[in-house]
Amino acid sequence: MRYTTFGHKTGLRVSEYALGTANFGTGWGAGAEPDEARRIFDGFAEAGGTFLDTAETYQFGESEELTGKFISADRDHFVLATKFTLGATPQPSISKTGNSRKNMVASVEASLKRLGTDYIDLLWLHFPDELTPIEEILRGLDDLVSSGKIHHAALSNFPAWRVSRAVTLADLKNWAPIVGIQHEYSLVERTADRELLPMAESLGLGAALWSPLGGGLLTGKYRRSTEGRLSDLGVVIHTESTDQKTAVVDTVLALSEETGVTPAQLSVAWVRERAARAATSLVPIIGPRNVTQLDSYLSALDVQLTPEQFTRLSEVSAVPLGVPHEGIAKSLGGIQGGDASRVIAPATPVA
Repeated sequence: MRYTTFGHKTGLRVSEYALGTANFGTGWGAGAEPDEARRIFDGFAEAGGTFLDTAETYQFGESEELTGKFISADRDHFVLATKFTLGATPQPSISKTGNSRKNMVASVEASLKRLGTDYIDLLWLHFPDELTPIEEILRGLDDLVSSGKIHHAALSNFPAWRVSRAVTLADLKNWAPIVGIQHEYSLVERTADRELLPMAESLGLGAALWSPLGGGLLTGKYRRSTEGRLSDLGVVIHTESTDQKTAVVDTVLALSEETGVTPAQLSVAWVRERAARAATSLVPIIGPRNVTQLDSYLSALDVQLTPEQFTRLSEVSAVPLGVPHEGIAKSLGGIQGGDASRVIAPATPVA
């Protein structure tokens, strides 16, 4: 396992994988029993993993409780991230959801108790609530950092314009900075290449990338059965709903046949190679439900794609960048094909 700092706004050192613990517990009716969750955690830690990602809503609080127990013997060794916004019960009251200062403080206090710790390394806002002013959010996060209850703050599943505004306001007000983003990213979900990842690279934000296997689609298992997220949870699911997704799965399976590497390992190896080429730290969040799945993720650390394999996967999975990016590319192409000096050279002052 290799290590990196989480973006350029912090010296926080994290492992190249984050272990997502949404499967720790069975509060959702599906997941890992405590003993299996412990084995997953131990296997990740023994491989050198230090970055743990949980949330108050995962298994309705059970994930935080189990994660807290597992790290209790060596709390300071691990980088612990959790999230708030959605509440920790199946039907939370209106005062226990959202991103208001009231819910932020109450959620952090409750998470600290479930986790059995007195500080959180990285606190995520799980989702934007479309209501709370960003100034209220940032001021609340700054207070939590100042009090030592959290060390860093970051935004999960926020659009790029909201993140950019938050980063700018925090810088201008000298409040605790926003240090990272979290969003879905895989060979079957690359729309983050349009705005989110270029923004993260430009602003020096770390990026945690969840569902690197596309909810299991990239393993090829849904061509054989519906067992998995598709049948158990019914959320965070991709199916072969477009010709491109089918082409991506076809390409992954073909490469698997050619190389003897499993489709899951190839898919994660592509995300790791994409991260290696980025100007900031991109950390895949792995979410195994059992030790066998964990072993598959860990085995992917030894898979090195050739440039041709990486390009082949990148091209079949590429998404249209849309407006304004495609227009910019066409315009620059036109300029470069003509007399560009008349367009881009500085104007000559009139004497």
